[in-house]
Amino acid sequence: MSEATKVKLLEGALRTLTEQGIAKTSARTIAATAGVNQALVFYHFGSVDELLAAACRYGTEQRVARYRERLDRIGSLGELLAFGREMHEEEKAAGHVAVLGQLLAGAQTHPRLAPATAAGLDLWIREIERVLERVLAATPVGEFADPAGLARAVSASFVGIELYEGVDAAGARSALAALDQLASLVAALDDLGPVAQRAVRHALRRASRA
Repeated sequence: MSEATKVKLLEGALRTLTEQGIAKTSARTIAATAGVNQALVFYHFGSVDELLAAACRYGTEQRVARYRERLDRIGSLGELLAFGREMHEEEKAAGHVAVLGQLLAGAQTHPRLAPATAAGLDLWIREIERVLERVLAATPVGEFADPAGLARAVSASFVGIELYEGVDAAGARSALAALDQLASLVAALDDLGPVAQRAVRHALRRASRA
């Protein structure tokens, strides 16, 4: 019963963030959403901030697990970006984009939320890094790419686009299209013959030493 109550509170916290926003998220509103006594918030988690931090980790672990098998099948940068678009629509429809936005907003004024939100994002970053290491390894840019840095850039881009979309949907679509163009460029380099690929690698090596 204790573990079941904790899960109710975690899921209640995520639903409260989605439906009411960080400003109206409290022990009372979370407990009402979860259908439990609000004293249980403090019994199980100590504080609302600790519950929200735990809910962030819990929610992200659930979402990453949901998509891991699909991520493992991705074979190119273009496929990764296409997956990102599809996932964005699924997550938005399910309310998880709103949760992320509320957690990022809350972390600005609730210092305890910042490490948990960063840790949650890091779960996504590690998954994307694994994909990038795999799909870039055989391309002309693989030798020069930094999968860890790129994973953070891709993750930050999608987080930013998800939040930006609410105020400028056309601008968000334009940003996603620019990422698609980058994927097409990498694919075009990959389609070059061996002589041209060696020339590209040589030029990249010179540029990296400059």
